[in-house]
Amino acid sequence: MSNQLAILLAEDTEDDVVLIRKAFARVNFLNPLLVVRNGEEAISYLEGEVPYHDRAKYPLPSLLLLDLKMPRKDGFEVLRWIRQQPVFDALRILVLTSSQESQDVTLAYQLGANSFLVKPSDFSDFVQLTTFIDGFWLHYNKTLENSDPARIQVTFPGEQPPASPTSSQN
Repeated sequence: MSNQLAILLAEDTEDDVVLIRKAFARVNFLNPLLVVRNGEEAISYLEGEVPYHDRAKYPLPSLLLLDLKMPRKDGFEVLRWIRQQPVFDALRILVLTSSQESQDVTLAYQLGANSFLVKPSDFSDFVQLTTFIDGFWLHYNKTLENSDPARIQVTFPGEQPPASPTSSQN
């Protein structure tokens, strides 16, 4: 497995999986793209259940591309589950779906999606979308995984900052 940040694609439609893979290849997208076919598999993957227990082969993703309309558990159920797991607080979730329904957009954001993207119908638009995902979500957008959470200190106005963990306590 590459040392690039992994992307998990939760998508049940084979034609869409093929289209996404081709778009990734077209823009020389180097991140490993791992695919699960339904919501139950997405959760099993994230939990590290068999057959996804080997984290060298199935690393935790940096980004999840999540279809909403999947069998077993839909994307909304997956979103709800992920956002109830504190270990996945920094996981970026991009809903990538055919739905343009306003209630789907609203619910996805309410459940913790970071972005809601409608699948393009044209391959060249898919390539542009892939370029956007690579540039914004994987290179420019920073999350807790890119910094040391133990060093993050929140100070409200009027409060003194906490003592630095590296300061001498002699």
